[in-house]
Amino acid sequence: MRAKLPDETGIVTRDGVRIHFEIYGSGPQTLLFVPPWSIIHSRVYKAQLPYFSQRFRCIAYDGRGNGKSDRPEEVAAYSLDNYVADAIAVMDATGTPSAVTVGLSFGGMVACVLAAHHPERVKAAILVGTGASIGPGVAGTTTENFLADRNPVEGWKKYSRDYWIASYPDFADFFIRTIFPEPHSTKQIEDGAEWASETTGAVLARIVEARAIPPAFDVSEAMYRKIRCPILMIHGDDDRIQPHARAEAVAAATGAELVTIPGGGHNPLARFPAKSNALIADFLDLTLGAIVTKPTARSGRDKKVLYLSSPIGLGHGRRDIAIARQLRQLHPELTIDWLAQDPVSRLLEANGERLHPSSGRLASESRHFEQESDEHDLHCFEALRRMDEVLIANFMIFQDAVTDGGYDLVIADEAWDVDHYWHEHPEMKKAKLAWFTDFVGFVPMPAGGDAEAFLTTDYNAEMIAHVEGRPGVRDRAIFVGGPEDILPRSFGRDLPEMGDWIPRHFDFSGYIMGEHPAQWGSRAELRERLGYRPDECVCIVTVGGSSVGVPLIRRVLQSYQIARRHMPHLRMIVVAGPRIDPRSLVVPPGVEVRAFVPDLDRHLAACDLALVQGGLTTCMELTAAGTPFLYFPIRNHFEQSFHVAHRLARYGAGRRMEYETSTPEVIAEAMVATLATPTSFKPVEADGAQRAARMIAELI
Repeated sequence: MRAKLPDETGIVTRDGVRIHFEIYGSGPQTLLFVPPWSIIHSRVYKAQLPYFSQRFRCIAYDGRGNGKSDRPEEVAAYSLDNYVADAIAVMDATGTPSAVTVGLSFGGMVACVLAAHHPERVKAAILVGTGASIGPGVAGTTTENFLADRNPVEGWKKYSRDYWIASYPDFADFFIRTIFPEPHSTKQIEDGAEWASETTGAVLARIVEARAIPPAFDVSEAMYRKIRCPILMIHGDDDRIQPHARAEAVAAATGAELVTIPGGGHNPLARFPAKSNALIADFLDLTLGAIVTKPTARSGRDKKVLYLSSPIGLGHGRRDIAIARQLRQLHPELTIDWLAQDPVSRLLEANGERLHPSSGRLASESRHFEQESDEHDLHCFEALRRMDEVLIANFMIFQDAVTDGGYDLVIADEAWDVDHYWHEHPEMKKAKLAWFTDFVGFVPMPAGGDAEAFLTTDYNAEMIAHVEGRPGVRDRAIFVGGPEDILPRSFGRDLPEMGDWIPRHFDFSGYIMGEHPAQWGSRAELRERLGYRPDECVCIVTVGGSSVGVPLIRRVLQSYQIARRHMPHLRMIVVAGPRIDPRSLVVPPGVEVRAFVPDLDRHLAACDLALVQGGLTTCMELTAAGTPFLYFPIRNHFEQSFHVAHRLARYGAGRRMEYETSTPEVIAEAMVATLATPTSFKPVEADGAQRAARMIAELI
């Protein structure tokens, strides 16, 4: 899912060539994102546009040769003069007298030409992995290589016009991988390969051939010395496309501020977006004279907490509220702000909690998962990988909030973005961090084969390296459960066993839920308070806070009449959730549909039977209450298929159903059989929230 869509799109035509542009935001200052070499297009700035467009007017456009811009047939159409003229044409078409230019790779060269020869159009320039006409280049990108006829070829010998025509996908794969020499760059490489597939080797050959056309303006070292605007340069010291020495030459000639990314490759904007965005934001604040919010002065007794609650499932919100209440008992002076999004934000407000104002700016993670889902199918691991644009956008909002708010502690319930980026850049950490989760470790689905096994192992290896290499980032790491809840398998090939590694790096709170059913009295008393009659058989159907469960609800609704033949007193209540329109469901007579139930855990404890997905929090609420239930793990959802199923098996709870084979008749039969079978679940601890709160309270 895109973290943000453009507010406006357009086309500007120069000499018959159409250039596509997009405008994001409407701030008083404009950032112009100049495209790099046309092997990729403006989507390369996807980690920057959502964040900076909240403060600035941002313009991005596709360079001729890729994306939604034209691919002219003439070599001369790709001259440097035309690329520079395109930038000016986009500025003119969008009513932009001047802007801060952001240029990656070749885009940095264009930005420098603009700053030197059209200084009135450039307020400042940000050059990342910049190309340049001075300083050393890459030995492999020579004219000799480009004109050579080699087949087969290896390495930079693939930088050959004939090879591009014959085997462009292989060259593109080599080039994109060369951009990202950093370990654990699989997603960035996949993105680059996808964007590279939108052009051809023939187009790139014309672009290189056009370099022989002398520009109409000076591009010597003297040009760089003419530049007077402020310049920020970000460059990796392992850049294999544009050597770091080239950046040093540009910085020496222009007086630019050069920030070196240790171990960084050619595109820090994609591989290290949090650090790059922070550097750019600081530069813009200084250059444009923006007012930076300072933390409010507080007395020494006041303590402030920023609490992040996962939006994937309302059970996270209920357990987080329980922890917050226990924390306030230990620290009555505590102020808690919640950075949360719908549907958890509704639950928090219903419980009198205070949302941070930036919550409304967050990109929707639950909507992303909905868009990734099919009929009761969600490839959870791949959905998480493809959520990278949403996660970096939300992390930057969090980073601003924690920096400006002067918080003493961040409590992060499966806030993967915060954990990842603070481990990647521990200097960005602005408060103590209490991190907790109810599962650790990505697991490949069998259908994914060796490719998925490689990717999950790579992601697990990165997490392990983060935690072991920077143990101080998490001030407290809590596993929601006990050691016996850990999945009995390894993190992947040549990686440790989960059962060995997790206890060395986590404390165990036991299971945490909003309120334990033991607090609500007997089931009969609870049923009476909720309005359920003693003589009716109450069945609740709930599928969490997203629309992924619509197909399951529809199938269960079809089973109702069949089940009712065997259970005449059956009363079925479907909790559609905040993201499912009840009107989209065909509801048989006798079935009730409710959109949102804030005290759903009580209803689950009071009912006779529940039908749910395989989400951990709901299943564990049912387990604690001793309520019989059928659970249907979402296809390709590794957490539900492995982590949750293992835990439920340990408690002897629930009957696992496979959606593919669960016809309405099968579901009805399972409902009847489950109600006829006595339950003997293992008890679920009732003090998990208190134990977690005591662990966290030590940090305050």
